[in-house]
Amino acid sequence: MKITLLAVGRTVEKHYITAINDYLERTKHYISFDMEIIPELKNTKSLSTDQQKEKEGELILKALQPGDVVVLLDEHGKEFRSVEFAAWIERKMHTVSKRLVFIIGGPYGFSPAVYAAAQEKISLSKMTFSHQMIRLIFVEQLYRAMTILNNGPYHHE
Repeated sequence: MKITLLAVGRTVEKHYITAINDYLERTKHYISFDMEIIPELKNTKSLSTDQQKEKEGELILKALQPGDVVVLLDEHGKEFRSVEFAAWIERKMHTVSKRLVFIIGGPYGFSPAVYAAAQEKISLSKMTFSHQMIRLIFVEQLYRAMTILNNGPYHHE
């Protein structure tokens, strides 16, 4: 199984980029993992919120491959403790044959078509974070999950 984090818009803050890349590299010691960026839409001032979600949704769906298991990082998704997320990842490792794709949408969320394409939704918190911060939180939690599954010293009960 390969894990992909698909995100709309690039990360611009250097301290986030550094931390995200650090966790990406650490996680690759345990599992095949990469991050793909869907470019931000240009000239969005003339678009309604729904039009922007639709256009981003088309780009997200175009990035998916047949056989992908799609999980949206969404405020209405299931919440996990870190050890529960690790157990969930372990189950996916036994059932997903190709890619497990986590998606961070644009500033207004996902289009109905993207919701329809997803098998699951996960919430990283009841709080709202910037999209750049969510990338960091997700890659850290994925790394934490992998260390839990491999009895690493990173996570403490």
